[in-house]
Parts: sequence; structure tokens; C-alpha cells
Amino acid sequence: MAYSTILYEADDRVARITLNRPNKMNALSLKLCDEFQDALTQAEHDPEVRVIVVTGAGGRAFSAGYDLDDPDNEVPFGEPRTIEHFDRRNSKDFQFNYSPFKCPKPVIAMIEGYCLAGALEFATMCDLRYCSDDSRFAVTETRFAAGVNTLAMPWVIGQRCRELIYTGDMFNSQEAYRLGLVNRVFPKDRFEEEVVRIAKRISRVAMPTLVWNKKALNHALLAAGFDSALQYGAEANLIMENSHSEFKRFGELIRSEGLAAALEWRQSIFAPFESETS
Repeated sequence: MAYSTILYEADDRVARITLNRPNKMNALSLKLCDEFQDALTQAEHDPEVRVIVVTGAGGRAFSAGYDLDDPDNEVPFGEPRTIEHFDRRNSKDFQFNYSPFKCPKPVIAMIEGYCLAGALEFATMCDLRYCSDDSRFAVTETRFAAGVNTLAMPWVIGQRCRELIYTGDMFNSQEAYRLGLVNRVFPKDRFEEEVVRIAKRISRVAMPTLVWNKKALNHALLAAGFDSALQYGAEANLIMENSHSEFKRFGELIRSEGLAAALEWRQSIFAPFESETS
């Protein structure tokens, strides 16, 4: 399959999937999500691949999250979704976010630059997360009255996620490391080299050992109610998207004045927190 929104390569037991929309900060369009899952399946079925690395093109962002003005959206952003539409779109979003967890092989998120909203949800579903020292993170959907579609963060950093979700505040790479959201932080000039080194080190472990260790680790989460918690988060997101005037206003501004104007309106509501300037 020829891809237009991602890049795929595999070498020395490591596959790399690059989110390749740098002019859109690698925003997650429906097409990108479909192509990513196809590439992930390709890596999963390749007997030579033992580890999968996901990164973003351009160096500015891992991803800015879901593409709010994606022309392929069935319903324009900000308009209420019917249950039928929600089931279709939520299924696509959820499958994309859930795919690293479901994949039997270890998936590494190699985060350089911004990792926001739905992209942060996706990254928390990966087995390991490494970031460059200039990375920035935020649960930005909070600020336009939407919910977190795939609420895995409590399972990664515990109750410390509450402030991040309640405020939508931006935080830097060192804070992400302190919280346990990322495994390590590397200087930008040797970031890729260090992450590839770790991926290759993991790839030297026997495939059955990697697969069964991941199965066991995942089972511990599933036994504790991981799946049902994620589903409840998705349902709560539907309620929020269909009941808040702020969410509707944000969508109206996107359609009438463009995404930049909508983002400016949203940000004007919030006084910057100290962590946003750190």
C-alpha cells in the first residue's frame, strides 16, 4: 500500500512509522489514522520486526492531536454528533489510540516537539515514551470543553493526571519525566540516536519473550478494569461534546473564521499558568 500521510521503513529488527504531515504539525486526520493502522499491521506480521518506533516528521511536533478541520470529517467539528455518528467516529479514534496497546510487539513513542490532545492520548497507549528536551505536552481538548476520548493517563501517572486534565495546562519535558509520563528525556541533538539505540537493544530479546511479556503486562491492566475505564471515558466525551455551548462555539469559529481564530479565542479565556512558561 502506498502511503501519503505516513512513512514506513524497517531495518535491523526495528520498524519505524513516521506521522508525515509536517505542514499540519502531523495532525491526526482520518486518512493518517487508517494508514497508520495498516502500517502497524504490516510491522506486526513481519517476522523480522521485533520493535516498532512511532515518530513525527519535521522536528516541530510529534503531533498536535486530531485534525479539527479534517475535510473527511463526517460531521463538522463542534456540531452535535448523533449516537450513530459517534459510534462510527469514536470507533475509528478509539481503534487508532488503542492500536499500540493491542499490537503484540513493543511500540515506542519517539516524541520530539509538541505532543498534544489526541496525540498525547495515543502516546500514553504506547509501551515506552521517550522525548527530546524541547518537547511540550498538554491535554488541550479540556480548553474547548471536550473530553479525553481514550483516558489512559491515570494508568500511566496515577492521580497526578487530574491537574493536567482539569486545566489543559502546557508542561515541558522535565515535568513529563518527573510525572513518569516519559521514560527518559534526551538532548535534541542526540535524541534520535539514543532512542534508536534503545529500540535495537530491545530488539535483541527473543520474539516470544517480548510478546509474552507484553501479554502479561497488558493482562495486569485488563484485569484491573482498563478496558471498561477507557470505554467510560469515551462515553463521557460524547456527553460533553453534545452538551456544552463552549464546545459548540469553538466549532462555529473554526467553520466561520478558521482554526487559528478559534484557537486564539480559546486561549484568550485562560490566564497562563506558571508551568506554561517553564
